[in-house]
Amino acid sequence: MSPFDFLNAINSTKENLFEKDPQAGKDYKPFLINRGLSYFPDTIFYANQMNQHAGLDKKDAETESLELVKEYYGYSSEKATEALKVLSEENLIMIKEKLYKGGKS
Repeated sequence: MSPFDFLNAINSTKENLFEKDPQAGKDYKPFLINRGLSYFPDTIFYANQMNQHAGLDKKDAETESLELVKEYYGYSSEKATEALKVLSEENLIMIKEKLYKGGKS
């Protein structure tokens, strides 16, 4: 898989290549993808953020949303992943507000 496949998926098809092809994780080169994204005005800031956090694992880690759904519904990781597919952004904001315990973020 070439860097152009990743850029095309990000900018056009919006398809998750990591789910589609297990080999994608090995072919993903963050520097090349970020450089490619820096040429587009609507993705330059995302590329900058990814460059600032270059030490993060390439694989998709458990996100804050996944943890919120797991805690709110008492779901396992697998079930929470499925639930995230049907929950809207507004649902996740509501869940985050309900689980907010106060203190520093």
